[in-house]
Amino acid sequence: MVAVADLDLRHLRALAAVADAGTFGRAAADLGYTQSAISQQVAALERVLGGPVFDRPGGPRPVELTPLGEVLLDHARTLLDQAHCAARDVDRFLAGALGQIDVGTFQSVLTAVVPAVLGRLHDDHPDVEVRLVQREDNDDLVDGLVAGRLDLTFLLADDPRVESVELFVDPFVLVARTGEVDAGPVATSRLHGQAVIAELDNPCQRQIDDGLRQHAVEPDVVFRTNDNTAVAAMVRAGMGMAVMPLLAIDVEDPRLAVHPLNPPLPPRHVSLAWLPGRTLSPAAIRFVAIAREVTAPLAERPLAAA
Repeated sequence: MVAVADLDLRHLRALAAVADAGTFGRAAADLGYTQSAISQQVAALERVLGGPVFDRPGGPRPVELTPLGEVLLDHARTLLDQAHCAARDVDRFLAGALGQIDVGTFQSVLTAVVPAVLGRLHDDHPDVEVRLVQREDNDDLVDGLVAGRLDLTFLLADDPRVESVELFVDPFVLVARTGEVDAGPVATSRLHGQAVIAELDNPCQRQIDDGLRQHAVEPDVVFRTNDNTAVAAMVRAGMGMAVMPLLAIDVEDPRLAVHPLNPPLPPRHVSLAWLPGRTLSPAAIRFVAIAREVTAPLAERPLAAA
């Protein structure tokens, strides 16, 4: 039985070239080899197969495939086509134009940042597939990296298990109905006993609660939800104010007014992370680069302004 592992793509390429050209000399010219090199490759192929693949009549007459050569030629063309496709896909992968990226994210980044990153990536490389996983807890996102379920994830806190790049700092601000509060910064102490809309228990809300407690402020939470759009809707309805990360707010909404807090709460630090020691695909590296470009204007926002 022929040892498949002994078949060499160079030998199959020589077989196909000679079959197409009709002579060893023209096949050599087509492939950019010497005629002796083509002859050696065909001879090596015949040794592996245990029989001739060409009848060589001599003189000006073209060579002809033997029955054994005919059996092999169709398979040779298929293998060569597959090798060409593989080489093309490897080139595209290395250029960041092909591949799959699994990315972890959380609500505010998912709505305010990720669409712009995906749009840029799709415009540049439409064959890169991105799959998203939303979690609101940093530990869940980091666990996804460690378990190999995620290639990249957006995070809100440092974690010793990951390598990351900070994208921007996101301040916490007060959101109220337009005209409800005088323009400009609002004293954080004003929120003590104030009716507010808050999120359910998650890292972001815990950071807000901890920051308010540092200033001895305990608001009256009248409604909790993990839907940022619902928080804004309840504020618009007059149910209460809210303390939210600036990224989660539609600052163009004329029915809402955004005010810096004085003194401010410690802000969120939004980063993009991956697992150390795990090789990122070129597509993932491109995702990181685009994320940094897209969020550059956010990184340049003055924290006191809203």
